[in-house]
Amino acid sequence: MKAIPRSSITVFFPVWICRGIALGVLCLLIGGLRGEAPNIIFILTDDQAEWAVGVNHPQARTPHMDRLFREGAHFENSFTVTPVCSPSRASLMTSRYGSEVGITDWIHPKREPTLGLSLHHLTFPELLKANGYFTGLVGKWHLGRTDYYHPTRMGFDYFMGHRDGGWASVDPVMEKEGRSEQFTGLTADILGRYALEFVRDHQDERFFLAWHTRAPHTRWLPVSDEDWAPFETMDPELPHPSYPKLDVPRAKRMMREYLASVRSVDRNLGSMLKLLDELELTERTVIMFTSDHGYNMAHNGIWHKGNGHWLLTQAPAAEQNIPRGQRPNLYDTSIRVPTAVWWPGEIKKGFRISETINNLDWYPTILEIAGLPNPRNVIIRGRSFLPLLKGQRLPDWNNHLFAEYSTKHQSQTHMRMFRTPEWKLVRDFLNPHRDELYHLKEDPLETTNLLEGPRSSAIQATLGHLHLQLVEAMRRVGDRVSDDRGR
Repeated sequence: MKAIPRSSITVFFPVWICRGIALGVLCLLIGGLRGEAPNIIFILTDDQAEWAVGVNHPQARTPHMDRLFREGAHFENSFTVTPVCSPSRASLMTSRYGSEVGITDWIHPKREPTLGLSLHHLTFPELLKANGYFTGLVGKWHLGRTDYYHPTRMGFDYFMGHRDGGWASVDPVMEKEGRSEQFTGLTADILGRYALEFVRDHQDERFFLAWHTRAPHTRWLPVSDEDWAPFETMDPELPHPSYPKLDVPRAKRMMREYLASVRSVDRNLGSMLKLLDELELTERTVIMFTSDHGYNMAHNGIWHKGNGHWLLTQAPAAEQNIPRGQRPNLYDTSIRVPTAVWWPGEIKKGFRISETINNLDWYPTILEIAGLPNPRNVIIRGRSFLPLLKGQRLPDWNNHLFAEYSTKHQSQTHMRMFRTPEWKLVRDFLNPHRDELYHLKEDPLETTNLLEGPRSSAIQATLGHLHLQLVEAMRRVGDRVSDDRGR
């Protein structure tokens, strides 16, 4: 489908007039880019777990990703605020929660054909574009499939990829120059090739490239022989191999296929690093690497992400709002993501950062790296972590995390989470019997829900304290699903 040019006069004219005036005034206030702002390559993988990088687990064979983590800043506690694609991507683009922008679950192309990220929300690519960056998106969008929500209306000069969520891993139909086209080959390599082409074409100007990979989203196969070879005969390690009724053979097969898909991204990343060296852009480019959310592979008996599926030989019975086979969750494995920032000459090699960050923080961080302030009169929920990248000690940095997920496709839930480095409370305001409390310091894998069975006075006090903080976090963002249950 051909994209509608930004200059078209349509029924959305009032929105575009207001948007154009706001951006124009903002640029005058900012006064353009300050200093030598770097090129930015933002790599957002799809469904990649924090444990699916070699530096975090040796069975993941990712030498090029490992290079980013070892030569740049490695964030040890990086999270997303929703563990599924569309709301996570909306939060990335706007620094707002999914409940604030009307996207709380993945956008279903058949049930929600007209849903997307509203043009009323100012994205950070728009600000980069308005201040001298040539902006491009290669890969997955999933924030609206109609022309009204096209990436070129959201701040991108260039788009090549797919507007929906999942699509084929080989011989895909994707969009190029506003038209659908049948491509031949592996999707990971096709997207990698166009990411490289974007950098070559714009090497003489300041650019921002959002490279949103398809992999390692299912289906994981086929991959190249090179990417499959390390895993073909591997007997992979599973996180909870003794989980009751775990389907171990299936879990191991899926783990091999998943890790091979991750490697397909890594191999293409290696081509990008090589190209930056060849074009002498390495010293002028910052690479940001992260994922839209985490992933489970036999963790606590499930696979998938926040809308998890049981990976058992016999799944628990269905409940009123939870179909058989489903396990919606806000486990750390679903919200924790691998995150590295690689900036030669600016970031100390092997720098590990323990402070908690989340995907709301990319918006202000990217603007500050580009020499731009946050826009006035626009709500920004995140905070710039550039001072952390520079090695500054920030004793008042808040390491608490509020996350949310209202499922509406496979199951019906209103899950809300408040997390500290020591504790995590998850409340399902639609299904109160599903509430969870974990002592992360003693139980980092979240195997024991302390709300099941008798509660000590200390647990009851902790529950009350965390609940108040959770409700306050919900109040700040205007989240109205709470009935203020105190228990």
